Amino acid sequence: MPSPEQLFTIPSLFSANPGFMWYFTFLNAVLVTVAMEKIKEQFSSLRIAQRCVLTEDLAYLLDIDISRAEGSHLVAVSCSNKSIGVYNRETLSLLREYSSHPSLLSGVRFAHACESLLFSACSDRTVKCWDTRSASSEPVQLFCGYPSNVFASFDISCNDLVICAGTEKVEEDAFMVFWDARGGTNSASSRKEPLGAYSESHNDDITKICFHPFKANLMVSGSTDGLVNVFDINKNNEDDALVTTCNSDSSVSFIGWAGKDYQQVYCTTHDEGFCWWDLAQLDTEEPILLLHIPDAREVVSIENAKLKYFVGGFYHEKLDKLLVVGGMAAGSIHFMECGAGGLSLVGTLGGGHSTTVRSFCWNEADNLLLTGGEDAQLLLWKPGAVEKAFGKKTSMKSVSSVHQRVRVHQNPFKSKRK
Repeated sequence: MPSPEQLFTIPSLFSANPGFMWYFTFLNAVLVTVAMEKIKEQFSSLRIAQRCVLTEDLAYLLDIDISRAEGSHLVAVSCSNKSIGVYNRETLSLLREYSSHPSLLSGVRFAHACESLLFSACSDRTVKCWDTRSASSEPVQLFCGYPSNVFASFDISCNDLVICAGTEKVEEDAFMVFWDARGGTNSASSRKEPLGAYSESHNDDITKICFHPFKANLMVSGSTDGLVNVFDINKNNEDDALVTTCNSDSSVSFIGWAGKDYQQVYCTTHDEGFCWWDLAQLDTEEPILLLHIPDAREVVSIENAKLKYFVGGFYHEKLDKLLVVGGMAAGSIHFMECGAGGLSLVGTLGGGHSTTVRSFCWNEADNLLLTGGEDAQLLLWKPGAVEKAFGKKTSMKSVSSVHQRVRVHQNPFKSKRK
């Protein structure tokens, strides 16, 4: 066993040998460059493999999810015409179609373990569960909210046990409503009442709910009040459940988890801002804010033009990189890597959509990307794919009944711990 005097620490090694500091700095730069090149190579190889058959009822494609159950090949899309389409992931052929009429949709999610169960949240104060194996166009279960609820967001926990939906603000209240998700197909059109709700953590529309990828008790929420809240729902009450609150200084449009063990959260905003926090620093003296860009349109340039909008983001596990997806009005899609110094363009996809892209879903296991736009097109992108011949592609920007509100809020930062 070496004595303490014989043990070298990295700082003492650097101070005694300045060349080591240069070497490690150089090595780190090389590793970052290699990772960047891998990302660029991966996304530059994506080509359109399939394009959905366009319908006469043009609609914005607002949300996309894929079934990740083993052997599944299903894709679900929610549309501005109040319909949900279920497609074959490889052929993009339409398999099922459901209607939420007259209610607006606020997202679709497949159950994690059962490929056939699909959930959707509606403005009629319900979350519906559909069984895609059934020929029936009726939901197999209704998760009913409280009388005043208008749901604007929702998600289901990674173990498929809990559903949470966020509401629009009604009078002075905005709620996160919870249900027990078990028993989705035990009886036809059965109804479930809420387990309870959180009502104190947001004071405006709750635009996004996102459970942790593998810790079923952790959940993050985002709102037009600018706040991003992290909860441990195993706690007995809302006050104890609130782990921390961060402020994006604007209306939140997208949230997600990132980093090794998914200990980071990030958000984009309706005025194209970006924030990124490290929850691993909550019990330290280090700041949790990793990056804040008030308006990416001012700092991200793409071929002598400025970025127009964000679509969302995702964490690339294999490369340990957080990527943000944005676009231009003409339909091009852009991938940006997040680093301490800002956002760096690593890939661009063109020739697919003819106008704004509203939704995407990245499947890392198969290296495929699905995108949906205001041109009513659903596209499947794969490495090295060759697109089959289609009819003339025209700009078909549809008139949507969905209008996204953009409101900037300058609330002071507040945090329970930091």
